[in-house]
Amino acid sequence: MIRINLLPVREARRRADLHQQVLLLGFLLALGVASVGFMHFSITGKISDATERVASTQAQIKQFEPQLKKVEEYKQKRDQVQAKLDVIHNLEASRSGPVRVMDELATKTPDRMWITKLAAKGPSLKIEGMSLDNEIVAVFLTELANSPYFGEVELSKTELQGKGGLKLNRFEATAQLLNPSAPKAGDKGENPQGQGAPAEAAGQPSGAAAGR
Repeated sequence: MIRINLLPVREARRRADLHQQVLLLGFLLALGVASVGFMHFSITGKISDATERVASTQAQIKQFEPQLKKVEEYKQKRDQVQAKLDVIHNLEASRSGPVRVMDELATKTPDRMWITKLAAKGPSLKIEGMSLDNEIVAVFLTELANSPYFGEVELSKTELQGKGGLKLNRFEATAQLLNPSAPKAGDKGENPQGQGAPAEAAGQPSGAAAGR
């Protein structure tokens, strides 16, 4: 019986398989290194492009800095001029405000009624007077409420009072002084209280008497 030794064949096959595995592992390793290298160069290129864009943007900003500085200077000068104009406007309104308010009161005061006292504190105005009856007072307050110089007109007190043998109606009323030239709500330069210099200036006379 003939016997064949197969050990050398198996050893050769095993070595051939091992060699193939080593080659495959080397190929995969080389492929991984190549992929990492490609990604590295790609990311490096993107970083370089981004750095160039940042540098270009900074150069453009630096180029326009003189123009931006001029714009800021223009804004500051514009604000300064506007502030001066506002001061002039307020001074003119303060000068003419009391005269207009007193003229409006004299115009709205009906016959058979007398204003005996005016007291102002800020925009709030207190009016005291005498009349022949309540209807005249109601007409007076209605006229004030329709005036652009007065708001929130309310009758606070009324009573009969004898004077010179006559029964007169003494009354007290309150109102808010308004500035008709003040910007309305939503306009540029809005005055949040809707009140201006006439209200402040009109607050100076206290206890002044006016009659008609």
